[in-house]
Amino acid sequence: MLGRLIQALGLWLLLGLAPSAAAQDNGEDPQAVLLVAHPGVTTHRLPRDAARALFAMRQRTWPNGQATRIFVLPNRHPVHARFVKQRLSVYPHQLQLAWDRAVFSGTGQAPERVSTQAEMLEQIASTPGALGYLEREKLDERVQVITME
Repeated sequence: MLGRLIQALGLWLLLGLAPSAAAQDNGEDPQAVLLVAHPGVTTHRLPRDAARALFAMRQRTWPNGQATRIFVLPNRHPVHARFVKQRLSVYPHQLQLAWDRAVFSGTGQAPERVSTQAEMLEQIASTPGALGYLEREKLDERVQVITME
C-alpha cells in the first residue's frame, strides 16, 4: 500500500508539477541543449514522454530493443537544469526523486553521472546505446542529435 502511494506521488511529481512552458529550440541558439546519442543508435526521433521515461530510468531500451545507457550532469549543473526543464518539462529534483526511489527500493538504478560536457561527449561517443545531452556548441561528429517531438 505504501509502495503504491509513493509510486503515485512520484508520478504526480513528474507529471503534475512540470514546468508549464517548455522552451523550443529554434535551431540556431548555440547554447540550446540537445538530446544526443551514440552514432550506432538507430532511433532518430523520440517523443518527449519516451525521453522523460528514459531519463527517469523507467524505460531501459531504445524502441528497437537495444539497451540504453543514460548519462547526466550533476543536478546543480546549469546545463542539466536547462535540459531537464526545457526538454523534459520536469525539474531536476523530480528526476532525482525518481532515481532515489528506484535505487532505494531495489527496482532500478540511477543514470551514470559525468562531471563536464566534455566527459559527456566522450562517454556518449564511446558507449553503445548511450543517451545524454549537450549544448549545441559542444557537439561534434562523434555523436548524433536525437530530435525530440
